Amino acid sequence: MKAIPNTALTDPARDPSLAQTLAPIRSALGEEGFCYRRAPLMDPLLRHFGARDWESFAASWDRLGLDRYMADGGRYRRRRYGTFSLSPAGISRKRHQPHYQSRDYNVLNGGIERWFRAIEDNVGEHPAMIASLRLFGSLAYALTLPAERPDSWHAEVHQFRIEARADMLGSPTPEGMHRDGVDWVMVMMVARENVRSGVTSIHDIHRAPVGSFTLEEPMDTAFVDDHRVYHGVTGVEPVDPARPAHRDVLVVTLRHE
Repeated sequence: MKAIPNTALTDPARDPSLAQTLAPIRSALGEEGFCYRRAPLMDPLLRHFGARDWESFAASWDRLGLDRYMADGGRYRRRRYGTFSLSPAGISRKRHQPHYQSRDYNVLNGGIERWFRAIEDNVGEHPAMIASLRLFGSLAYALTLPAERPDSWHAEVHQFRIEARADMLGSPTPEGMHRDGVDWVMVMMVARENVRSGVTSIHDIHRAPVGSFTLEEPMDTAFVDDHRVYHGVTGVEPVDPARPAHRDVLVVTLRHE
């Protein structure tokens, strides 16, 4: 593993200002199993953890590779993938490895090892990426009872671009309403270009709908308790069929090491 300097997680219990800022997120996750936060609230929170130069971070989504594992035959998804270890001492980048989900959680593409292009080194260490990981790791630390906290969290990080054309609907969650088989999920909007729809729906453990929202602006973010709720996103289509259309998101999942 490659340790990334100056990336220690923050225990909100020792930072009253951070604890107050995170309180609504913790409350929503505790009560409903999910939380949706708009960019004006997320921006200062990410800056608290050192985020800057968002433009170059977002530009890296132009350099993703085609996802060739789509069992539906689709060629609308591009992605890069990386894994990290998050602990109170700091963040380390793990050796590149395949992404695996059992078919219990991904009936469309699960059951096989999927090798995607690695997240670029400069993107994996970008201040916006590190801030996102530190924020999410610190939140997970606060949400987990002390006796149940792992020594470190295994973080899987996905850069997704969903493309759409007049003759091709782009599907952010082709597997449908699902859970990911982890502990916590964070989905952050990076960019929407010439697309409509892409509505996120949340269903409880009995698959009854409990909420919906649309990630629209950069840094709009959803936090999900994967043990308690399912999530899915409707397909996107171009507003102007003559122009390129895509939906870019950062997805981070956390589970006990």
